Amino acid sequence: METIKFKDWQKLNLRVGKIIDAEEHPQADKLYILEVDLGNEKRKLVAGLKGHYNKKQLQGKLCILFANLEPATIRGVRSEGMILAAVGKNDIALIIPEKNIELGAKVE
Repeated sequence: METIKFKDWQKLNLRVGKIIDAEEHPQADKLYILEVDLGNEKRKLVAGLKGHYNKKQLQGKLCILFANLEPATIRGVRSEGMILAAVGKNDIALIIPEKNIELGAKVE
């Protein structure tokens, strides 16, 4: 496993968010378009969670968002961040705070 310097870790801006909406991506079978509330702003992003979570399971769920990731266009939709998840052999699990904390809280 490659290591990184602590100063490189400090460049990551990880924030607590809340998924407020999930909709089907019109051009992809495995993707959702999510709206995430970070407390002081809302962002739209594309996430490959379909098949692991249904829309109802995602709505209202806290998550950890990689907030300073460069935006990317995924299948025609602008994605403004990435939700962190653990990826196993057959499943995906969102990385979530273990208790309620304010939206936008920084992960350190």
